[in-house]
Amino acid sequence: MGQSRTPLFSALKKHVEGSPLSGHVPGHKYGAVFPAEASGYFEDILKLDVTEITGLDDLHDPEGIIEEAQRLAADLYGSDNTYFLVNGSTVGNLAMILGTCTRGGKVLVQRNCHKSILNGLELAGVEPVFLSSVVDERLGVAVSIKPEQLKEALETVEGIEAVILTNPNYYGVAMDLDELVAMIHAFDIPVLVDEAHGAHFVLGEPFPKTALASGADLVVQSAHKTLPAMTMASFLHVQGNLVKKDQITRCLKMLQSSSPSYPLMASLDLARFFLASLKKQDVLDIYNGIMATHQEIGNIKGVEIVWPQTGLQVDPLKLTLRSTTGLSGFALQELLEKEGLYVELADPQNVLIILPLAVHDRKHDMIERIGRALQGKTEREVVTNQLVVPPYPAELSRLAIPFSEQHDYMVVRCCLEDALGEIAAEPVIPYPPGIPLLFKGERITRSTLECIKELKKLGARFQGSECLKSNYMFIYKKEKE
Repeated sequence: MGQSRTPLFSALKKHVEGSPLSGHVPGHKYGAVFPAEASGYFEDILKLDVTEITGLDDLHDPEGIIEEAQRLAADLYGSDNTYFLVNGSTVGNLAMILGTCTRGGKVLVQRNCHKSILNGLELAGVEPVFLSSVVDERLGVAVSIKPEQLKEALETVEGIEAVILTNPNYYGVAMDLDELVAMIHAFDIPVLVDEAHGAHFVLGEPFPKTALASGADLVVQSAHKTLPAMTMASFLHVQGNLVKKDQITRCLKMLQSSSPSYPLMASLDLARFFLASLKKQDVLDIYNGIMATHQEIGNIKGVEIVWPQTGLQVDPLKLTLRSTTGLSGFALQELLEKEGLYVELADPQNVLIILPLAVHDRKHDMIERIGRALQGKTEREVVTNQLVVPPYPAELSRLAIPFSEQHDYMVVRCCLEDALGEIAAEPVIPYPPGIPLLFKGERITRSTLECIKELKKLGARFQGSECLKSNYMFIYKKEKE
């Protein structure tokens, strides 16, 4: 389709070069009305920050440059339709659930899903049945599901309307989806995949296979995570006949802002152009640079690169580091940040670094900072406790109180020490990565409580729970009179 074109960005650029006079929103008027102390940082991007005026199309009714830009993205990724998202992968996850599922229906969901998936399920009023997550003992994180358990669920759970998978996980560990998608499609059930961290997988080897190539029906990708796109810029891809495309379009019109950001949309146009411009040799050069980085990090005393023991493929852009001297991941993160190296996340054992999809021009700077951070930390001075593994159920599981019944219960505050056996009235979400340790409506087990306490002790951050900082949480106690 001529992937060298950037229809949306080029039209915006031409518009700016015409010295337009704004008689429309936004109020900064192409940057003319803006605090002087910040204008140097914002002035160029504000020139592109326009609205749906003549010639610049409309995201919610595209028929010009936005439609063309979305068609180019669909052509690159091999989907039937690709939608630009300006509210992140979160809005894509919400739209694919609301556009596919009906109130009261059942959905199979991978247990280590992002909080936005749970929010979508609650909004849709469906009953989730959770597939247990296989936890890699070396990484200490959930990495996959059990194919045999998926088959059992498909054969025994009645009324399944969709299966929602998360692939890859936050650490770049990816399942082979071919067998799973084929198994699900044999029951004429659509496959919805949160592929937030795999927008670059379309490049092929050495990266994992994209869910679209495995036949998934709906795939959400955060372009901003690994591509040169602005934060919140994402894609939603649709293919096949198992989902109603008009329903997805309707949901996006409801959920996305009626004033979508043109800089975000233009960055999606440019991210697609960037991907399409990469030659095989470019990808090989990037990969060789990453392998050289691994080798140099291997020479640094006090730290190691961690790989899953399950043998699953790992995205080369994801670099998981661990102290060899007993420092927790949170302590290692603190040391690195003192050297000005800010990582994506820390967990009890690891820190995660996301490398650029480019030949890393600051690779040596990064390696030097890691080395400086570990100076004097080569002896086993600090010993962490046993590996903190998420206590996910081993079998198929459901909420103890379904979403549809939770409004019938009172919400009360409970000390963590007394919460064993109670039912959570709020999710417990270490953030990042935003994967709930405990769902709202889920029964609280001893292993879950121990995990929460250990994470608190190690310095984990929990999103949205001020109560938890004081050693309390909210639970459902009894039905209202």
